Amino acid sequence: MSTQQATGVQRIADAFAGAHKRAALMPYVMAGFPTLAQSIAIGQACVHAGADLLELGVPYSDPLADGPVIHEAGTRALAAGANVGGVLEVARALSPSIPVVLMCYANIVFAPGATAFVQRLARTGACGLIVPDLPLEEAGEVRKACDDCGIALVPLVAPTTPRDRLDAIGASARGFLYTVSVVGTTGEREAMQDRFAEVVARAKASTEVPVALGFGISTPEQARQAADAGADGVIVGTRLVRAAGESQDPAGAVGALVAELAAGLAATDRRSAS
Repeated sequence: MSTQQATGVQRIADAFAGAHKRAALMPYVMAGFPTLAQSIAIGQACVHAGADLLELGVPYSDPLADGPVIHEAGTRALAAGANVGGVLEVARALSPSIPVVLMCYANIVFAPGATAFVQRLARTGACGLIVPDLPLEEAGEVRKACDDCGIALVPLVAPTTPRDRLDAIGASARGFLYTVSVVGTTGEREAMQDRFAEVVARAKASTEVPVALGFGISTPEQARQAADAGADGVIVGTRLVRAAGESQDPAGAVGALVAELAAGLAATDRRSAS
């Protein structure tokens, strides 16, 4: 393992282990929305409000895993001129303050070549990469490039993932295992707590890395429920992206919501209570 790899993967591990909350908080930020400069400000607001990691989305024209709010934000970012180079500069600006995990689709990775893309990402100081449309069977080249460059390739699992496949994905996970709480795309939902415990337990049985629960979590109460179910991390996206699009002060609006989520997760430290 190279020193660079230890730095990237270790920063993610440290963020989960050192979170002074019931679970690490990972807000999602769409790079370039409303503008590139504002997305940097939003990311900085998340850091100041208590985020432990950041998921940084790359705007894409056909985002298969994203619901209408994030899809619209990506469309607006592209229309405003956002591109991969600009997104990586957002990652570069935010990485010194917090572990940044880039979320993008496979075409963006493979168009310049997986090794070239990952090397470019590593130079920004980013720690991880999520590629939701990259199947396990086709991930070898990207995983090797990530391992060589110190980037954690974070896979996703769903409630419908079969047990044998879940075990294989969990064994290959780097950084953390992104665990989708519901079937479908991203978006805000009601009454999800009944499924959290089952989904988290299945994921934890398959891997040795932290399990972060995402898709549909939007309120402090839902974040607490995810932590109560055993999630090591909570990912919140749509609610924050919607706030950024509706406010005249996107960074202020998102920062206030992240502070509420952080306060909700900090109600009782599960480690000190155990």
